[in-house]
Amino acid sequence: VEVQLANPVNGKMPHSLDFHSAAAPEGGAMASLTAPGKSTTFAFRATTPGLYLYHCGTMPVGIHIGKGMFGLMLVEPKEGLPKVDKEFYIMQNEFYVKDAHGELETCIMTDMAKAEYELPDYVVFNGKVGSLTGENVLKAKVGDKVRFFVGNAGPNKISSFHLIGRTFDTVYVEGGTLQNHHVQTTLIPSGGTTTLEMQMNVPGKYTFVDHSIFRAEKGAKGQIVVEGKENKELYTDKIKEEKYDKHNPDADVNAGFVH
Repeated sequence: VEVQLANPVNGKMPHSLDFHSAAAPEGGAMASLTAPGKSTTFAFRATTPGLYLYHCGTMPVGIHIGKGMFGLMLVEPKEGLPKVDKEFYIMQNEFYVKDAHGELETCIMTDMAKAEYELPDYVVFNGKVGSLTGENVLKAKVGDKVRFFVGNAGPNKISSFHLIGRTFDTVYVEGGTLQNHHVQTTLIPSGGTTTLEMQMNVPGKYTFVDHSIFRAEKGAKGQIVVEGKENKELYTDKIKEEKYDKHNPDADVNAGFVH
């Protein structure tokens, strides 16, 4: 992998790149340290398959990650990954801002007290609130096998990634080769990743969230819309609705464990 990092002449400070996939001192951050007005090139061989984070490796690293200087790198095994119909990139991160009531794009000042106490104003997917909802929803068709490449840049919080209405058929734990199956919610450490696969068999709108659920209200919410024919063998919509009768023994449901 050959990497070129350019820092504009009007840049305020040096920057660099730390690749979690690189077997190099500081992940390449020392070799790629680039002052304003300079361009730096370095190279490494990606020998270990998996899904990896990269981010700015120059101090203060936490602030640079907190402002969005990160991404994902996929190193496929030589034989490739199993074939799927759709692949999507989802990256979670937090923002700690001075003016929590302003527009996210204008909240450029990091509130260090909030960051140090891990009290984010926003927890988002792909850089901003609403990036994967509304007109930006992900789309698939009934029968599609879907793969999510999911990263968590942090800089602080662990993600409890969950797709409402569908379990994950296969989870590549922490983006590596270890596989788990039929998982409802998977943990992604700060600075970590996971790869998720599932076949979408029922049409409708599905929401994915960080199931540390109040974060969904801070922006950690996205959606995938699945189009196609109904599958009543797997799901039947509301069958009937009737008035609740407390004297009906069938109406008493013991909430708790369902077997």
